[in-house]
Amino acid sequence: MVSEHAAPAPAPASTAQVLVASNRGPVSYTLGEDGTLDAKRGGGGLVSGLSAVDDKLWVCAALGDGDREAVRRGVGEAGVRMLDIDAEVHADAYNGIANSVLWFVHHLLYQTPVEPVFDAEFRRQWASYETYNRAFAEALAEEAGPGASVLVQDYHLALVPGMLRELRPDLRIGHFSHTPWAPVDYFRLLPDDIAEQLLRGILGADRAAFLTRRWADAFIGCCTEILGGTGRTRIGVHGLGADADFLRRRSHEADVDERMAALREQVGEGRKTIVRVDRTELSKNIVRGLHAYRALLDAHPEWRERVVHIAFAYPSRQDLAVYRDYTAAVQTLATEINGAYGTESWTPVVLHVKDDFARSLAAYRLADVALVNPIRDGMNLVAKEVPVVSDRGCALVLSREAGAYEELGEDAIVVNPYDVTGTAEALHEALTMSGDERSGRTKRLAEAATALPPQQWFLDQLEALRQE
Repeated sequence: MVSEHAAPAPAPASTAQVLVASNRGPVSYTLGEDGTLDAKRGGGGLVSGLSAVDDKLWVCAALGDGDREAVRRGVGEAGVRMLDIDAEVHADAYNGIANSVLWFVHHLLYQTPVEPVFDAEFRRQWASYETYNRAFAEALAEEAGPGASVLVQDYHLALVPGMLRELRPDLRIGHFSHTPWAPVDYFRLLPDDIAEQLLRGILGADRAAFLTRRWADAFIGCCTEILGGTGRTRIGVHGLGADADFLRRRSHEADVDERMAALREQVGEGRKTIVRVDRTELSKNIVRGLHAYRALLDAHPEWRERVVHIAFAYPSRQDLAVYRDYTAAVQTLATEINGAYGTESWTPVVLHVKDDFARSLAAYRLADVALVNPIRDGMNLVAKEVPVVSDRGCALVLSREAGAYEELGEDAIVVNPYDVTGTAEALHEALTMSGDERSGRTKRLAEAATALPPQQWFLDQLEALRQE
């Protein structure tokens, strides 16, 4: 906790040699009723990667009232600069463009007979997206030391590399896409000038990197079709892996054991488990996963009373109506399945919608089968984490549209995410897999999943950016 009278962050010295830019930063603040600010620190690959280098700075946006108040009071952490961008500008850029347009394009989510509609309101929001990106570019230009390396993260900041290049041509600039990249025919749903602006923005970087070769090739295809090529920008691939040491340690702490005991009671003695852990994000395909589970119970009634679907669907982007509706649809379908098939001693679907990391790890450990069936996903770390944590080994049912398929497909049971009947049969195959086969597959999955842990993933990008 920091008080209102905490010392201000030091003034920028323009000497940082490694800079990261992202919408969300490594720390967030909550403003209490008494005026105090509580700081909450995050983790992940960027946090651990930056910890391994000196002279670094993280530039991020103030996302809420607590963050903005911290900026106004001069409260902050060494190595972090939080930008107090106008709240309406941020809302337009983040919800209006990044999450409602760019996310939908890259995940192929539009219902094209009725959407998208690129009208005057879109153009107004796009102007905010430009303003938002420019604020980051100007802050990075101000903070970076001579010849510094700047790693810009994701679709929120696609224009930053080009803007920053104009301001500071001496810098080494990288951009990393954590999402898929749309194939050229779908990308061209965007207005022509906007599509070109996005590509040129990323091509302002010395190096543009992606989670898989498939997404990198799609980007190259867009650049070739629309711009005639990628110019002098190098293209790279870095498949983010799971942090095995952290997961194995954290999954055996006391709070996880407590959650496991509660889940075991809900599941019941001697039953197998199908586990999924997702945000209620449209691309995660939770509704079709529930339909597939119901189809399993219909096609293979021998599994009734013998299997439980543990489904964690944590609400995401609930300020957007389409996401609220999707969360409600998940809850409604789970209730329908329980009503149609459940008995006094058996609840077919155990659904939780409140985010709880310890409970997620408990479910990983209990999993006999992991269901990861996204419509489209940049990587999907759940597919990589469950085999690392599972106590008895698990069978992985994996969508071929997840980025993780490139590394894990050989030892997963692969499904077309739109094929509910096929997914139901894959679940049956997974549930009937022999112990020896499941153990062998789990071992190989865990090895592939941890090949590039988060810190090395970040450092590899930094090293590649610095190479001539």
